[in-house]
Amino acid sequence: MDVLMPQLGETVAEGKITQWFKSAGDAIKPGDNLFEIETDKVSMEVPSTTAGVLAEIRVPAGEVAPVGAVVAVIADGAAASAAPAAETPSKPAPSSAAPAARPAPVAAPIAAAQPAMAAPIKLDPFFEVRTPQRNYGPARLAGGRSATPLARRLAAEGGIDLAAVSASGPHGRIVARDVEAAARAAPKAAPGVALATGPSAEEVKALYRDVPFQEVPLDGMRRIIATRLVQAKQTIPHFYLTADVEIGRLITLREEANAAAPKDGDGKVAFKLSLNDLIIKAWGAALQRVPAANAVWAQDRILRFQHCDIGVAVAIEGGLIAPVIRRAEMKALSVISNEMKELAARARARKLTPDEYQGGSSAISNLGMYGVREFSAVINPPQATMLAVGAARRQAVETEDGGVAFASVLAVTLSCDHRVVDGALGAELLAAFKSFIERPVTMLV
Repeated sequence: MDVLMPQLGETVAEGKITQWFKSAGDAIKPGDNLFEIETDKVSMEVPSTTAGVLAEIRVPAGEVAPVGAVVAVIADGAAASAAPAAETPSKPAPSSAAPAARPAPVAAPIAAAQPAMAAPIKLDPFFEVRTPQRNYGPARLAGGRSATPLARRLAAEGGIDLAAVSASGPHGRIVARDVEAAARAAPKAAPGVALATGPSAEEVKALYRDVPFQEVPLDGMRRIIATRLVQAKQTIPHFYLTADVEIGRLITLREEANAAAPKDGDGKVAFKLSLNDLIIKAWGAALQRVPAANAVWAQDRILRFQHCDIGVAVAIEGGLIAPVIRRAEMKALSVISNEMKELAARARARKLTPDEYQGGSSAISNLGMYGVREFSAVINPPQATMLAVGAARRQAVETEDGGVAFASVLAVTLSCDHRVVDGALGAELLAAFKSFIERPVTMLV
């Protein structure tokens, strides 16, 4: 029985096995953890759903395999006792019998279902975008070699001859990074928007030949973040709107709510609101007030949503991820606060599930805790807006009677996709947010 590399999210094309919990020859029971995998977003343990003996490990720890690849084989007890268990190879050996496309999950203990009518496009770290399935050429190449579906798509779109591409995937399979390396070595015109690649690594290193430096290889997360940000800046017509928002009443509301928070028998409070929790609530309320901006770009159309699912950027080791607060406009502040704390903790532990970070109609990035006064965020496609929140500061403001007083002020910058949100619509959205922040009781009724 084949054990397959599962798919953790529609935009995930491959995973890295970080460790095996079982060795070849070990008995397996349903629920036993077989191995741990790491993708560009999460890491998780993969259990077996069948009993037997681990007859063979085909992808050892430290190696990367595409989704759907056979990483191990489980035999039943009788079959395993008839032949010695296979040893774990130091590296996956090339095999002409390697499947070219994702194997059918017939009686397989691990298999991720994927719709046959659509294929994922790797556009950004967080969201799923689909396109009609196309035929990008044969999966099996001359000489018995094979290529993953993603590698074939990239080759077709970039005009790359797969026969001339060196393979680095398991069992001699051509994977996406092989096609990308071939494109960098011999750039060709590609349909659509051509993404700038910049100077090669050797060209950059040549500039610093007399300067000591350390080379830091890109992991999966950093590589994908780099690709997505380049695509976002080259394909999304960004424009930016900045406003100063007084947060005196918001601070008062937070202090009063925290002081009134109920406690359990051990003295533990039910919730503790942060300013970011109130900003999430206000942003959901603003998107509800301006529904035309609660939308995403979908190539030949715009999708507008009834509810406001807000992604919140969380810094993790090696990059960032944006877990989503679903229906933020409908949730109590205490619910948002506790949910955000749990999601942030699981994000830093790389334990989020795909449904917890995919989707979202807009997003928030808050760097105020680092003392950043003001910044502009890059939109996560296919979203059309992203709110950047800076640090609060005390400054002099004019009062209604012409006097001067000091107030706590927050600078926020709204990034807009001009294909979805025009200038006036973006200004209306930012004004709605400012209104809720400066009169926070209005977002609670």
